[in-house]
Amino acid sequence: MRMKLYFAFAALSVLTALPVWAHHSFAAEFDDKKPLKLIGTVTKMEWTNPHSWIHIDVKGTDGKVTPWMIEAGSPNALYRLGYNKNMLPVGTVIVVDGYHAKDNSNRGVGKDLTFIDGKRLFLGGSAPGAHGDAQDPESKK
Repeated sequence: MRMKLYFAFAALSVLTALPVWAHHSFAAEFDDKKPLKLIGTVTKMEWTNPHSWIHIDVKGTDGKVTPWMIEAGSPNALYRLGYNKNMLPVGTVIVVDGYHAKDNSNRGVGKDLTFIDGKRLFLGGSAPGAHGDAQDPESKK
């Protein structure tokens, strides 16, 4: 009986630690020397932990549309920064400032988001300055 209890506890410990293993730091995935500014149309908003994701379609100068994924803070962080679940419906045009993924995929981490009307909100993720309390690496130059 004692051995079964030990294995059950060990299995539970491993399963509860899996989400922690999936979490990463800014420097692990994104490059502060690759700032990006994207103007796109929201196609999907994922309110997930540990990071929310904003999916946008970005139209290039050639007219080709490229889908991008932008990492943002957790749902709780976004709520505290002024977001609600109805703010980014499909079709909303936004401007995202952030940093490109190190692997050059169509992914980035957002620092802030600006709506067409000029309203600007921080994205609360791992990017420098995403909470409005950290200094942007670009401002040091």
